[in-house]
Amino acid sequence: MQRQQSPGLFRKTWGASVLSADAAYFRLWAPDERAVRLIHNGAAHDMQSLDDGWFEHSLKARAGDRYCFQLSDGSLVADPASSAQQDGPSGPSVLVDQAAYRWENTSWRGRPWEEAIISELHIGTFTPEGTFRAASERLAHLADTGITTIEIMPIAQAPGARGWGYDGVLHFAPHYAYGTPDDLKALVDRAHSLGLMVLLDVVYNHFGPEGNALPRYAADFFNKDRATPWGPSIAFEQDPVRRYFIENALYWLGDFRFDGLRIDATEQIRDSRKPHILVEMAREIHETFPERHVHLVVEDAHRRRSLIGRGPEGAAELFTASWNDDLHNALHVVATGETKGHYQPFAAEPWRKIREAMAEGFALPAKGVEISSHWTGDQVPPQARVNFLQNHDQIGNRAFGERLVSLVGADMMRVLTATLMLVPQVPLLFMGEEYGETQPFCFFADYEGEIAAAVRSGRKGEAENFGGMPRGRTAADLPDPLDLRTFAASKLQWDRAASPAGRRHLAFVRELADIRQRNIAPLLKRPGVPGHRILPTDDGLVAVDWLFGSAVLALRINLTDEARPVPPCSGEPIFTTMAPGDCSLTAGELPGPGVVAAVTTT
Repeated sequence: MQRQQSPGLFRKTWGASVLSADAAYFRLWAPDERAVRLIHNGAAHDMQSLDDGWFEHSLKARAGDRYCFQLSDGSLVADPASSAQQDGPSGPSVLVDQAAYRWENTSWRGRPWEEAIISELHIGTFTPEGTFRAASERLAHLADTGITTIEIMPIAQAPGARGWGYDGVLHFAPHYAYGTPDDLKALVDRAHSLGLMVLLDVVYNHFGPEGNALPRYAADFFNKDRATPWGPSIAFEQDPVRRYFIENALYWLGDFRFDGLRIDATEQIRDSRKPHILVEMAREIHETFPERHVHLVVEDAHRRRSLIGRGPEGAAELFTASWNDDLHNALHVVATGETKGHYQPFAAEPWRKIREAMAEGFALPAKGVEISSHWTGDQVPPQARVNFLQNHDQIGNRAFGERLVSLVGADMMRVLTATLMLVPQVPLLFMGEEYGETQPFCFFADYEGEIAAAVRSGRKGEAENFGGMPRGRTAADLPDPLDLRTFAASKLQWDRAASPAGRRHLAFVRELADIRQRNIAPLLKRPGVPGHRILPTDDGLVAVDWLFGSAVLALRINLTDEARPVPPCSGEPIFTTMAPGDCSLTAGELPGPGVVAAVTTT
């Protein structure tokens, strides 16, 4: 009954799989149940009970059929590994033939990580339509700007029609509000045709607060004694639980041909087994796709170097890179003067922290337990960090969703943008940043009842962590995250990209992207970890050299409003904000705010 599967398609331990044009099999882990029935197109079928709490059934079925599972008490639940839902997570699951989509870009193998310039985007607000298909039509704009990678915020099925995506409960099902699985594949296909890599943000540290039926029939999926900020921790020590998440990663990378994953809040992924679930997952991914550039990025508040360690030849052993909040936080403090909440640890000595975050990676020390024993070095290359001036968190968790340009002005934003693009770490921009979008991006969700009340009451606390409440405003003024108008007001205003100011900023970012690909990416492809020099300067100034063998990348930054002396940099300037004819910085003085970058090769 099983057909030959094409590369990248997997017979999953969990969920439903099409075996042929008229046959499929269904599996569910329900250790708390005595019996489970499959409801397929309205007909009930007893499932076979297997060892260790598994239930299985095969029958004649076609793609598009509706199904769900019936528990012993007669209640109906969706497939937790459903590939698609008819509507929300409580409705019927839809049988999907993952082999049916005909890929146009069959030879795509990805791009080296050193070439990554990332745009983070949210499908629902990236376009007026808020769909995968509509997003596909805007990708040429990103490619023309010099973006090489898009990172899509989480899309897993969750209750309601809108949200950021971090409350997913069916991790294999693209949210129905955005389109079908084939629509998502078409987006990835279109991106590849434009030379764009596509990363997917996935949430493996918790399930959303509503719509998760697993506790009703598989209580051991969770560890109630080990909490996360969002509810019970996931019991990764259980074999079926490990397979659920490892297969989810393989599913997105294989069936949908994503070029990588960004894994949310890995410090909350706790596992007492060895190897740690993150290690096991990364190894299996690399073993499964040895011929492709597959990039795994972590968000890790513990700043663990072992996750992003390199092997003897410089290849990432587990994860390709880690988000670098430290640089953002320190830059935000000096650019805006805000020191509350998450910015408080950077209020003291922010300039030292900026220099260290640029030169070495993180500015604050690592904490928590390193999870891999196969790497013992104390340095990682700069491309193992992802830098940003802002992302969905830093914008959307502000009281009114203001973007950085609205806080610091256009001139400072240009200097900060040049800094982001010219340091060796991989740059990430939030959608619209490439053309200077000023439209706020707020937090929004689609809940009712007690959860809706909890979401509303939590917004003031989040606002205090990200800049605080503006003077003269109170909690009563906060946008209602459950109001449809808050979601609509967070959509990009694409007419700004075509405005004179938008076109100027696009040209500026395109110039920086070209400079980065010509001058910095080749340095990052050299083997080994570069050295660095943090040169002494007064506060308000940064001077760092990165030593790539015989080549030196020098960066001088002045974030004050006046000309200030900085250490001279030799070599050929690759970018400067100085006036033409005065860009060599041989005199050692840099007008502010301003940036000069130069490369020396011998």
